[in-house]
Amino acid sequence: MWPGDDHQNCTSSNGPSPPLTIFPSIAPPPPPHNHHCVATLEGQNSYTSALLLTGECLFTGSSDGEIRLNSLTSLHHYQTLTVAGKGAVKALIASSDKLITAHQDHKIRVWKLDQTVHNHHHQITHLATLPTLTDRAIKILIPKNHIQIRRHKTRTWIHHVDTVSDLALSIDESLLYSVSWDRALKIWRTSDFKCLESVPAHDDAINAIALSRNGRVYTGSTDRKIKIWRKKPGEKGHTLEATLEKHNAGINALALSADGTVLYSGGSDRLIVVWMSDERGGGMEVAAVLRGHKKAILCLSTESEVVCSGSADKTVRIWARVGKSCSCLAVLEGHKGPIKCIKMALDHDHDRHHNCSNSSTYRLYSASLDCDIKIWKVFLPG
Repeated sequence: MWPGDDHQNCTSSNGPSPPLTIFPSIAPPPPPHNHHCVATLEGQNSYTSALLLTGECLFTGSSDGEIRLNSLTSLHHYQTLTVAGKGAVKALIASSDKLITAHQDHKIRVWKLDQTVHNHHHQITHLATLPTLTDRAIKILIPKNHIQIRRHKTRTWIHHVDTVSDLALSIDESLLYSVSWDRALKIWRTSDFKCLESVPAHDDAINAIALSRNGRVYTGSTDRKIKIWRKKPGEKGHTLEATLEKHNAGINALALSADGTVLYSGGSDRLIVVWMSDERGGGMEVAAVLRGHKKAILCLSTESEVVCSGSADKTVRIWARVGKSCSCLAVLEGHKGPIKCIKMALDHDHDRHHNCSNSSTYRLYSASLDCDIKIWKVFLPG
């Protein structure tokens, strides 16, 4: 359920939302393409650099290493879970009762979340920092495990040596994938968090990763390339399956449809490229190029046939795909800085409550360098 509408200084391409209080029990069905900001979370001392939606919780990671938990039923009440590492939290993912975080200080941290709530507060316990002490101790004794990272300096291959920029989990949650500005893709076993593999994947920083249900791994880099990796039966490690090239500048964000057939990539060239599975060869081909943002695309999120994009131009755009055709349905304005991260999800509770059989309601969360998080309601025709 949604908290009461809080019409702030947020606008959309339809203009400002009317200053009305709407009671969910008697509100009429929304018109097509209606969208407005329902709340703004303010008062943070640093900007939000990572978002995670899971269940009734919104987890946030900030540029100063703080990890917070907001209840979706009471958005203005939050709990600071911990402050970890030096620098920003770059990514957050959940695995059963665990929270896994990627950090600017080159580390991956694993936390246990206590599912019992005492006085509406969650407990969080630090379980591990990757690579683990055991893994490091075993690898450091063997010379061939060391690689040169700079002149006169070496590290074992299990270490990331620059910002860990993104994370992904396999469908069965047995494997954790991490990418870094050190140009490497690493694979970890979640049962003991041992590093199984390190792939020198790109020629420049890797900014994003997406993982399909069939095991394909997509990595997007500042080198302007998307690479597709796969571990074939009988092989020891992941090998390069294909390289996708269309962007004219670095790739900052990737989003993959639930069935793995549509990949969206956003770059510093202000473009969103829509890639679709080539049924003939099993690869990916360009289906559309979405233009409209005036500056770099920094983040993407997709749900069903809808994708939303956040840009350095301070706006969020909502796009709908029908087959190979895409159109921009809305431009959400109100942030005073670049949109750093974004998440969207279907609001099933609202649709059931209002019997919205001919439309879909989405919840959209956008975080900006202005240190605010905005929560939007978006109604789209079914």
